[in-house]
Amino acid sequence: MTIANGARIPHAVLKYIGPNGMEDLDFTNYVAGRNVIVFGTPGAFTPSCAQKHLPGFVTNADKIKQSGIDEIICLSVNDPFVMKQWGENANAAGKVTMMPDWNAQLCDAMGLTFDASGAGLGKRAKRFSMVVTDGVISDLQVEEVASDVELTGAEACVVRLGKRAA
Repeated sequence: MTIANGARIPHAVLKYIGPNGMEDLDFTNYVAGRNVIVFGTPGAFTPSCAQKHLPGFVTNADKIKQSGIDEIICLSVNDPFVMKQWGENANAAGKVTMMPDWNAQLCDAMGLTFDASGAGLGKRAKRFSMVVTDGVISDLQVEEVASDVELTGAEACVVRLGKRAA
């Protein structure tokens, strides 16, 4: 079952490459007390993710953060090394935090995975976006088709954040 607006982010420990090498990150604690956008992508370097989804958030990061968002987090079922490289290639530093959900622990707990084995990708995150305020999800958007970037793209996010502020 997919998580819904009003639910708390489930507990998950993710691994990322930090200043001291491979580090654990308690995602629940990480988002506590903050306003963040979390958007999920099916895979690093895949066409819609690399050409539309991530670039939109990199380009619109300043607009989004002006709406009271502390951080924009890209979550994908990829290993930490791939996520680091993808962020570097996309010039995401300082704009979008690249967060690997390497074993789909968080995405599974939220009911936001699908089986992409037919495309040779295995278990992947559904394409989604959400606003998380002090660990509570609001404005959850999930694309019906994994390659679509309509409801979950940065431009749609900017519009919804503007309506929320009005």
